[in-house]
Amino acid sequence: MSSNSIRILAGNSHPALAKLIAKRLGTDLANVTVSKYSNQETAVTIGESVRDEDVFIIQSGCGEINDHLMELLIMINACKTASARRITAVLPCFPYARQDKKDKSRAPISAKLVANMLTVAGADHVITMDLHASQIQGFFDRPVDNLYGEPSVLRYIRENIPDWKNAIIVSPDAGGAKRATSIADYLDLDFALIHKERKKANEVSRMVLVGDVKDKVAILVDDMADTCGTLGLAAKTLMENGASAVYAIVIHGVLSGKALDVINNSLLTRVVVTNTIPHAEKKKLCPKLDTIDVSAVLAEAIRRTHNGESVSYLFGHATI
Repeated sequence: MSSNSIRILAGNSHPALAKLIAKRLGTDLANVTVSKYSNQETAVTIGESVRDEDVFIIQSGCGEINDHLMELLIMINACKTASARRITAVLPCFPYARQDKKDKSRAPISAKLVANMLTVAGADHVITMDLHASQIQGFFDRPVDNLYGEPSVLRYIRENIPDWKNAIIVSPDAGGAKRATSIADYLDLDFALIHKERKKANEVSRMVLVGDVKDKVAILVDDMADTCGTLGLAAKTLMENGASAVYAIVIHGVLSGKALDVINNSLLTRVVVTNTIPHAEKKKLCPKLDTIDVSAVLAEAIRRTHNGESVSYLFGHATI
């Protein structure tokens, strides 16, 4: 076991999750003050020694995402110059993960830029959850542990969805087919796919269902819900094809723009998101929202990393 101790630092993006993780590890958050000068520059003050310590900085890619990314970079660099032994950036939701490839002329690969910035700032290791594209791990020349929310999703389905044995797992697009088929296989359920055609980004023009959902509980699974237009249209398509109820389970609930109105006015029975992104205030406005707590998975990854144990245990379904 490592002789140095864990130091958990948190930025302003998701302090509630950071507190949950620290509590599960039986420690307190380190004393860190993150503020802004009047000219909007970010200022960081670490109020205790991190010399020769194993530092984990928790900052999710959400909210004021550019400010939070800058906070993270400055905190990493502050710990580096304060002689921390190892610095791990814990990003429950990786910022700019959807900009992972050059899909049109002169388009940037912003996820690669974020990886470069984290490395240059001084991060020795990255822990994240359900990357939008797993190849982002290859953007780093540092170790990256990409944890999965799938075991938590499976547990939620078994414990919270009535008549789940009469359900069908549905992917809202072709890109999520692998995730949906994996969940369907573990639950021994059928699988369906929705093909969607887009006019432009965040605007779906038409949906075609591939599979039979008649008289079944349809469970939509995806890695991210942003404006929720896709989920709303998917629920309408599934109900038109005879589904008895429609649930949506996503890992990262961005829920931007008119997402809450879309959910409230949709045919969705419930939308379940993990707490990689804070949404406590949004739950007050949207009674259909439910939460899966993934702090235990992140805390266990931190504990295993600190103790030099394998983290691959958390990648599969051994925790179910």
